[in-house]
Amino acid sequence: MTQYRAPLRDMRFVFDEVLDAYATLQSLPSQREFGDDLGGAILEEAAKLAENVLAPLNGPGDKQGCHYDPQSKSVKAPDGFRAAYQQFAEGGWTALACTPEFGGQGLPHVLNMMVEEMVCSANLSLGMYPGLTHGAINALTAHGARELQERYLPKLISGEWTGTMCLTEPQCGTDLGLIRTRAVPQADGSYAISGTKIWITGGEHDLADNILHLVLAKLPDAPDSVKGISLFLVPKFLEDGSRNPAFCGGLEHKMGIKGSATCVMNFEGAQGWLIGEPNKGLKCMFTMMNSARLMVGMQGLGIAESAYQVSLGFAKERLQSRSLSGPKAADKPADPIIV
Repeated sequence: MTQYRAPLRDMRFVFDEVLDAYATLQSLPSQREFGDDLGGAILEEAAKLAENVLAPLNGPGDKQGCHYDPQSKSVKAPDGFRAAYQQFAEGGWTALACTPEFGGQGLPHVLNMMVEEMVCSANLSLGMYPGLTHGAINALTAHGARELQERYLPKLISGEWTGTMCLTEPQCGTDLGLIRTRAVPQADGSYAISGTKIWITGGEHDLADNILHLVLAKLPDAPDSVKGISLFLVPKFLEDGSRNPAFCGGLEHKMGIKGSATCVMNFEGAQGWLIGEPNKGLKCMFTMMNSARLMVGMQGLGIAESAYQVSLGFAKERLQSRSLSGPKAADKPADPIIV
């Protein structure tokens, strides 16, 4: 079986020769100290992590999949995923391109995208967890109140907590104006969130200590169309450590990426906080969705690279017919198709 190897030579060619990225980045005040030594070292360390830690868990994780316990309404990721994720977070990879104001390293996003490619190639299932978290970070950074940013961004950026994007419901996917999830204002300024969301990546798992759900819902007096959608932050655990009633109702059945927990989520009066303005939630969510769209592109690139490496390995080993110029593997029944 072909083992994944990060295409560092190709990445450096794109970074150095095609983009001339160092010259461009060093013209920015925040990146003046970013040079070839630092960028190259980061890519090499990311390659080691992808090749030696993430990739070996990919096949076994897809075979084992996630396990849902209906009694506790909890989800366990495949064996080895929690330890690998903890190593990923502790190594600072979740914070690579995030704002230093809340604990990020402030490195270039283009560098982070190259790391994302390696993660997607090595183990897309595991990479989905921090990938969606970055979208939540971007939405909260762009639209969240200062109090919410200070309370939640440091843990999201450090990878101690993860984030989700809760849009789709059983009766609507593309037409979000049909959502039924409701948010009822409470006396303390929070909201009681009630409703069901489906196909929620990372909705429940055991990789991190807390999960922050970004949930689209409607206020009692909201218009019926998408102009009546608001966005709310709903944590799995509240500040006092108590369990917020936002529970996983089961796992979706998928063809692949089975190590990624894709959940049905039931919000049963869960406490949440408004992000952005009332009835302007779709605008806020698009900040997260744009990050997710970019990640989907990186997923395609990463999987294509991994598939190419597997195909190339197979082509080099496949025996078929004899070379026109004479046998090239006389001790075998046929010659390799690439000689």
